[in-house]
Amino acid sequence: MKNMSKQAASLLLAAGIGMTAASAWPAETLQDVLKRRNLSQQDLLAAAKTYVPTGKRDEFVTFSSGGQSGQVIVYGIPSMRILKYIGVFTPEPWQGYGYDENSKAVLDQGKIDGKSITWGDTHHPAISETNGEYDGQFLFINDKANPRLAVIDLRDFETKQIVVNPIFKSEHGGAFVSPNTDYVIEAAQYAAPLENKKFYPLEEFNEKYRGGVTYWKFDRKEGRIVPKDSFSLELPPYSQDLSDFGKGPSDGWSFTNSFCSERYVGGIEKGRPPYEAGCSAKDTDYLHVINWKKAAELVAQGKAKKINGHNVIMMETAIKEGILFLVPEPKSPHGVDVTPDGKFMVVAGKLDTHVSVYSFEKIQAAIKAGKFESKDPYGIPVIGLKDAVHVQVPLGLGPLHTQYDSKPCVAYTSLYVDSQVAKWNYCEGKVLDKISVHYNIGHLMTMEGDSTKPAGRYLVALNKLAIDRFVPVGPLHPQNHQLIDISNDKMQLLYDMPLPLGEPHYAVSIAATKLKPGVRYKVGTDSRTDKPHPGAVRAGEERTEKKGNKVTVYGTLIRSHITPETIEAEVGDEITIHLTNLERAQDETHGFTVSTFNTHASVEPGKTVTVKFKADKEGVYPYYCTEFCSALHLEMQGYLLVKPKGWKPTKVAAEKAIYTKADYDKQVKKIADTQAVIDSVVGYITSVNYKDFPDVVAMVEDATDQLGKIPAAKAKHEEAAKKGDWQNATLWAEQVWQYQVKTADLGLRAKTYLEQAGAKKIK
Repeated sequence: MKNMSKQAASLLLAAGIGMTAASAWPAETLQDVLKRRNLSQQDLLAAAKTYVPTGKRDEFVTFSSGGQSGQVIVYGIPSMRILKYIGVFTPEPWQGYGYDENSKAVLDQGKIDGKSITWGDTHHPAISETNGEYDGQFLFINDKANPRLAVIDLRDFETKQIVVNPIFKSEHGGAFVSPNTDYVIEAAQYAAPLENKKFYPLEEFNEKYRGGVTYWKFDRKEGRIVPKDSFSLELPPYSQDLSDFGKGPSDGWSFTNSFCSERYVGGIEKGRPPYEAGCSAKDTDYLHVINWKKAAELVAQGKAKKINGHNVIMMETAIKEGILFLVPEPKSPHGVDVTPDGKFMVVAGKLDTHVSVYSFEKIQAAIKAGKFESKDPYGIPVIGLKDAVHVQVPLGLGPLHTQYDSKPCVAYTSLYVDSQVAKWNYCEGKVLDKISVHYNIGHLMTMEGDSTKPAGRYLVALNKLAIDRFVPVGPLHPQNHQLIDISNDKMQLLYDMPLPLGEPHYAVSIAATKLKPGVRYKVGTDSRTDKPHPGAVRAGEERTEKKGNKVTVYGTLIRSHITPETIEAEVGDEITIHLTNLERAQDETHGFTVSTFNTHASVEPGKTVTVKFKADKEGVYPYYCTEFCSALHLEMQGYLLVKPKGWKPTKVAAEKAIYTKADYDKQVKKIADTQAVIDSVVGYITSVNYKDFPDVVAMVEDATDQLGKIPAAKAKHEEAAKKGDWQNATLWAEQVWQYQVKTADLGLRAKTYLEQAGAKKIK
């Protein structure tokens, strides 16, 4: 470029010399690399199957629980590249989750007994479904430690709602969705009194402690759980575990397994055998079979009891109305998984080598015939195992969790003790293949494996131990998610992925094409409510209001300035700052923080966020954009000035001019040269079919907005020049150039996008 500076030319020359020198070295061949790194042809094949070239995208997106982080981890398959952490039950600083007022309001929904709980133990994510197929609209995740459930909107991957279970003290069996996501299951784990703040001694465990399963009503239009329309079933004090909804022929029914049906209460400090001995003494536990659609009708008929303000169908009613049944299941199971066709339910017991395939048709026949082998201690009918099971298959030691393939009758089960994945046929009851993993696999996950139409292709083993797999990082090791190719008869291990966040428990994966996230908000949106933010303003509407000891700022963010650039307050003032990101270009996020006030906001394009704090100490506090947004990111700053009470300004000397007419003329020439570049870029963009590319259209709109700011600044520099005020003339001319730079940045980005996308010339 003819106007290139000498410094820039020197840098490019140096880079060219460096490239020339590098090219003198002989390039390595593929065989050289294989030899140097001691890689096999099998390693090369695995690498080729997982490699996603620059500019390309993954086939599937995975949502993994973040365990004790209380968050959700998002990564791609087959690359296994982490894309995002979603703040759910715990603060997440990058997104400002828990540091701005809007996200604090969501976290506050998760308070229990009025107390903030700033950690969670996320376990089972579930993607919303339509007609049993993943639709990519919502994600649900549970908190085992503090019985809560969260709703994440996949239009922007943000947590919108947290609900606290009103009757449970812990839970593990969430979240699982009905085929049309009208209900979400959350089952209890450790039995406790259902009434809040009720104490009963453990000696009254059998009589006063209870389990249960909650059916949360979900409003698809609002994207929110509706607690008043939700209900629970009271269940015996067995430890309910995981659940699944029926589908196809079994739609309308749900299934929840359990452990510790012995109802044993430990107490090693009192000389009693521990829980693990008493809770695994029997050969079987109980699978709960529930007619949830009829249960919903009973609630509508007023046949539920209010406990803590929540509708609960008591066991007595459930038994009388014929909606609750039990079936023996293998000892200490972890999961009941309905087959894609809805005809069978697969249960594996960790302390049994068998996987049991239950027939929904057989269970219904037994119920219809009133054929029960017994009743449990609470009077619930028990269907005989032989009258419910289709087949039992010995798979190995520690069978745990099952997922399905796109191929009919093919399933995969994790073997915890054997550290293997078993591939088997649940129709014929035979093992097809096994593969070792590293180590002690918990859950496993196939692509869309919970739906009516699994996609096959890949499986992820969620292993509990890594041991020797990665570079040592101290006693606390990462978890290991291993990607396995299941497209052929034999499984092939492709990739080891360390996950250094929490203890990921379960994951779900969806075809990337089904996700339709937005890239910007309508200007002035509160993303946590999806409604217009009352503090939103447009450019030119920024203002600061002070009423008594309350200072309210209505500000904006745009490359490369924060408006206002100065906020003044007195010690003791309560400061509320509403900030609207005026950008329209994709990924032009701004951040905001004020030094030492423990506040942060991530403000994506169009979003309005509020931060609030008390100015409890006098001083000077810089604030700035925390997201590197432009060439002048570091200059995107301002000052909060907190004055002592009653402070009066002293006389300040006038600013001394440092710019001359020569400086001004230089700026004017720079503006003209830059405009030539802009005109060239605009010429290219308008010569091709750019309107066919929504992302480019947004960039063009943003660039046009930047250009639209130039006339006002141009008038100011020209007016100052007329007066011979070269100081202000030069600086206002510099501001014109800054608008040009931001315009050119957008234009060049759009040009590159169009070139790479193969834009066509307009004839």
